[in-house]
Amino acid sequence: MKVGRLTLSDRAASGVYEDASGPEIERVIQQLFAEPLEFVRVLRPDDRAQIEAELIRLADDEGCPLIVTTGGTGPSPRDVTPEATRAVIEKELPGFGEVMRLHSYVKVRTAILSRALAGVRGRSLIINLPGKPTAIAECLPLVAPAIAECLDHIAGFRPRLANS
Repeated sequence: MKVGRLTLSDRAASGVYEDASGPEIERVIQQLFAEPLEFVRVLRPDDRAQIEAELIRLADDEGCPLIVTTGGTGPSPRDVTPEATRAVIEKELPGFGEVMRLHSYVKVRTAILSRALAGVRGRSLIINLPGKPTAIAECLPLVAPAIAECLDHIAGFRPRLANS
């Protein structure tokens, strides 16, 4: 299964610090799914036009059935990942963000500030994740069964979950 992994961070893109969230996405997805995986790795600054272009490229040109973003979902002026995602999807799937926020809120009361969302573009599922590796490790397993079910509906195959 081809997975687009898009890290959005001004500081990581400019080399101020190393991207830790993108590799965490890979680690968790490899644990969750029994499918052979191929990752398309992208690191970009918090720029809406660049984010939109990368999401379109990963979905339309690369043909990634699953595209996972990390970062840019908060309330600060540079956090534009949800807006970029909403601009390129055809159908929004609000349950993904709702479940992640609800679960995270129990541990971190500020998790309700997340504006993460998910949606479908053609035969691709796009999911916004938080920017912190610990939140990625907590949130991705919650939505793994829904990822498998969604890909069955939109891409015509159901990835096998590793624990089933």
